[in-house]
Amino acid sequence: MVVRIATVAFEGIEARPVDVQVQIANGNVVFAVVGLGDKAVAESRERVRAALNASGLALPAKRITVNLAPADLPKEGSHYDLPIALGIMAAIGALPADALADYTILGELALDGTITPVAGVLAAALAANARGHGLICPRECGPEAAWAARDLPIIAPTSLIQLVNHCKGTQVLQRPFAALRKEPSDQPDLREIKGQETAKRALEIAAAGGHNLLFNGPPGAGKSMLAARLPSILPPLNPRELLEVSLIHSVAGDLAGGTLTDRRPFRAPHHSASMAALVGGGVRARPGEVALAHHGVLFLDELPEFQASVLDSLRQPIETGEVAIARANHRITYPARFQLIAAMNPCRCGHAMDPGFACARQPNARCMAQYQAKLSGPLLDRIDLHVEVAAVAAADLLLPAPAEGSAEVAARVAEARAIQRRRYDALDLPQIGSNAAAPAKIIEQVASLDSGGLSLLREASDRLHLSARGFHRVLKLARTIADLKGGGSVTAAHLAEALSYRGDLAQRRTAA
Repeated sequence: MVVRIATVAFEGIEARPVDVQVQIANGNVVFAVVGLGDKAVAESRERVRAALNASGLALPAKRITVNLAPADLPKEGSHYDLPIALGIMAAIGALPADALADYTILGELALDGTITPVAGVLAAALAANARGHGLICPRECGPEAAWAARDLPIIAPTSLIQLVNHCKGTQVLQRPFAALRKEPSDQPDLREIKGQETAKRALEIAAAGGHNLLFNGPPGAGKSMLAARLPSILPPLNPRELLEVSLIHSVAGDLAGGTLTDRRPFRAPHHSASMAALVGGGVRARPGEVALAHHGVLFLDELPEFQASVLDSLRQPIETGEVAIARANHRITYPARFQLIAAMNPCRCGHAMDPGFACARQPNARCMAQYQAKLSGPLLDRIDLHVEVAAVAAADLLLPAPAEGSAEVAARVAEARAIQRRRYDALDLPQIGSNAAAPAKIIEQVASLDSGGLSLLREASDRLHLSARGFHRVLKLARTIADLKGGGSVTAAHLAEALSYRGDLAQRRTAA
């Protein structure tokens, strides 16, 4: 007799159904696991053997064959331990086979028979719900699985013995509850930054429209402090965004305690990060920082210190909102609609733009050009706001804290985002959540200019040598500035402010 247990295999954020088939027959004493499994799957034999022994069961002295079907689908991870163990228990009569018929099962086994957390439980729960199954998962992952559906049957035991007792009716396990993670109360606040009013204004515009932003200034000017406070003014994730973000973090194993958060992701990789770490990859094609920053912020500090090839790998995800990782036997696509915030010094010493400073090695302009050579024009063209952050004077630091903090700015940002949602919902485009994500055709429609604005844009395009991408990004930026003022028509004043944030890019092109 063959016992069948349902589980899943992960391809990106998709959970593919897998059938764990267990057969115990006469013959040589062997425990074989087949079905294109990786090293973790092969090692499950020893974990299952030890966990069953710790639970008071011994493997029969027979030929045990476990097949993970379909056999041509790669199987990776340790979450096959629990379905394999339950299949063996059902095959030897220690557990009623029909008790597991309508469940998708995953979990890793410790040697003492306890069930330990695994990655991807939320994706598995969604797949189980789509198949009309319940879910059996580790206790720590239960709150995560509960987000899939309110009526999804979930069993979240801590050990094999507890699960057996539940199936036999001697112990009843309570269904876990979905939980939101509580954020610390001492979050960074804009009120802590003194001076830098221009940079704060740019940060507010970037938050309101989801625009990419580059801070350029000397060391200690507050660039990193400003970027770290961007999450405090961003609106919380809506339910659709929360599910998308949580799926990626679930597959990556980044959901602490199975709880979700509606706070937008903020990822800040070190400048030594490799291309695989940033865009994803490796043997298991795991999501990288760009995918983990989906619907959130990717902050790259010390931008020119990143490898040039790593930075240029961001160009396609910025445009398409997704990243595709191709391997010889499969191709995985992760959503990656992130907001890029970058910070950099003007040169290696950081003071080339200071009044009266002269580099001891070479002219200031050449020092800056060499340091910024890693930043390609196509990448800089995808950044909407280029802001020079001047050093903060001691007189500003001695002033009292500003009256306006993150709460007041966040309220204006939320209202601007609400205006954008209503606008794109009216156009039957609910997938567009901000002006930065709007296609060129749509932004030309929603940011139509009057005659004065058209004349200004035409003249500025020639003077600043705007590319077609830059042209539309200026329109998006002007549309956001108008939304911060209440969502009226885009005027020449809005357009002039948007163009002012592209001036630094024009200067770089002229210097080059």
